[in-house]
Amino acid sequence: MTENTGVRLGAAPGSRGRTTIADVVVEKIAGMAARDVRGVYALGSGFARSMGSMRERMPGAGSGKSATRGISVEVGELQAAIDLEIVVDYGVSITDVAAAVRENVISAVERMAGREVVEVNITVSDVKLPDDEEDAGEERQRIQ
Repeated sequence: MTENTGVRLGAAPGSRGRTTIADVVVEKIAGMAARDVRGVYALGSGFARSMGSMRERMPGAGSGKSATRGISVEVGELQAAIDLEIVVDYGVSITDVAAAVRENVISAVERMAGREVVEVNITVSDVKLPDDEEDAGEERQRIQ
């Protein structure tokens, strides 16, 4: 006696099972796509970046930058919604950068994860000024 499992012999391999994509996968894809846009200095707010930088210096706390800092997603079986918090370089058009980030993120997530992106909300939390690094360097020298 054989059991009928509902799978037709000769059915396409793609229809024989289910693929689940974790939220963190979409977060990483969106993060990499956003970082690739010219004019994006960093992801996350100043506080999140500071905490992440301290965490990166701690032994055993993980390897390198957090790929998902400043990103939150909701992923369903067919669709995804993405929220990004970015810091832009001084002098760039924020609206142009946001549009480029949105376009790049949507393209990458739809291509790689196969989910329709219904929205990409972007919060610009800071602007990286040209003299910010110089000030940070002076502060580090004083603290040593």
